[in-house]
Amino acid sequence: MRLVVAVVGKPRDRHLAAAIDEYETRAARYWPLDVVEVREASGRGVSVVDTRAREGERLLERLPAGALVVACDERGDRLTSAQFATLVSDARERAQDVAFVIGGAFGLTDEIRARASRAIQLAPWTLPHEMARLVLAEQLYRAGTIVRGEPYHK
Repeated sequence: MRLVVAVVGKPRDRHLAAAIDEYETRAARYWPLDVVEVREASGRGVSVVDTRAREGERLLERLPAGALVVACDERGDRLTSAQFATLVSDARERAQDVAFVIGGAFGLTDEIRARASRAIQLAPWTLPHEMARLVLAEQLYRAGTIVRGEPYHK
């Protein structure tokens, strides 16, 4: 079992990039973690729909075969940290890869939502995709501490 975080683009702000790196490194202590960054589509002279479609195709190409695909989407299920830890832990017990997908500035395509077995909400608000990646990385780390019964999650 491995966890894959498939995301559009690299963090642009160095402080945010450092925080993402910190939590992804922490999470990797608990779970085999692969981060897949796909190139952002140029929005110049292209419609929002076309930009989202190009990014969606790139994401779909990088998802592991047989993985449980989880779309990170504001319309998804709200989970507590404990419920999220159970989702990841259950996948580990089934030896199933899990791919978390975070769209770009214009969100996810309907094709990705259709491919996803589940959609989860990282916050009740729309988040910039870089911030969504940070929230997901922190929750993956927190899930590891919950599963091991460590004191980080209070």
